[in-house]
Amino acid sequence: MSKNQWVVPHDRGWAVRGEGNSRNTAVFTTQAAAVARAKEIAIHQRSEMIVQGRDGKIRSRDSYGNDPFPPRDSEH
Repeated sequence: MSKNQWVVPHDRGWAVRGEGNSRNTAVFTTQAAAVARAKEIAIHQRSEMIVQGRDGKIRSRDSYGNDPFPPRDSEH
């Protein structure tokens, strides 16, 4: 089963963690590097990537799986 990938603040920078996991998948010094790795995993697992800011608030979400609510075709 695919798990959403979270990019979260870490005492050594930023961590990537699968949703529901207590352990980090990887730790990076920059948020950009963590986002790049989380995106790779989310694409492979067809899941979502959620990025938190230093304050713990969600900064962004991106879906790389089967979106249950795809955008409407603007021509119809």
